[in-house]
Amino acid sequence: MTLLFDIGKVLLDFDFESSLRKLIPDDEPQPDERLRKILGDKDAFERGDIPLDDYLAQAERELGPAADRETFIAAWRNIFTPNVPMWQVVEDLKAQGHRLLYFSNINPIHAPWIFENYDVFRHFEGGTCSYLAKLIKPEPAIYRHVIETYGLTPAETLYIDDLPANIESGIAAGFQSHLYDLHRHDAFETWLSSHLQVPPQKNRAR
Repeated sequence: MTLLFDIGKVLLDFDFESSLRKLIPDDEPQPDERLRKILGDKDAFERGDIPLDDYLAQAERELGPAADRETFIAAWRNIFTPNVPMWQVVEDLKAQGHRLLYFSNINPIHAPWIFENYDVFRHFEGGTCSYLAKLIKPEPAIYRHVIETYGLTPAETLYIDDLPANIESGIAAGFQSHLYDLHRHDAFETWLSSHLQVPPQKNRAR
């Protein structure tokens, strides 16, 4: 079986605002508006519509003199925490011989950096990054792209994502799809076991 995993809020939790807010000095005006402008262009950045240098220049303008490029990049990357229960599932799935792919709206600051710094990705054959495909979920074209690139049979592919719009597009593309919630991981394991016909994680012999 092939499993197609979103990254953010599935393999890795994240919090942009807490990390970026630390870069704004207390005396800078309108900190919320500055963050809104940066994060408001995130989708275009992840779609590959905004070049890296342009996005970094915008961040420098909005965040003020304390946020040089190196500091911003470090803060932009310092948003992630591992979703440990999902990492265990991934390890088990790989050991069982399943094919694992990632499928992410992501930008060139985070990729390939996360693949080199988070061990979970060693279990993955590869995947689709939105900024390289020049497409973004939930656009139907990016689902066609991953199907064609990896020769997927959608009806035989399990797709896990945390956003309803992405899941709707996944279902439309023919994937067996699950809307993932970090706080309801057990529900995912129950769904997974029913589709793989294996016991849930908590009942497996270790």
